[in-house]
Amino acid sequence: MKANVNKDLCIGCGACQAIVPDVFELEDDGLAHCKLDSIPDDQKEDVIDASESCPTGAIEVSE
Repeated sequence: MKANVNKDLCIGCGACQAIVPDVFELEDDGLAHCKLDSIPDDQKEDVIDASESCPTGAIEVSE
């Protein structure tokens, strides 16, 4: 599984980082970034939760 943050939609609210800090972080520009190229199996559900919790739908998840 992969996760990508659409910078055009991200508002930097930090919800994704709060849910999965091992996967998402806020960069110097204040916008979220996925730190991993591939999401570990034990974090997939949390990443999906972060994606669904994003107020702007900026997190795209794919297999």
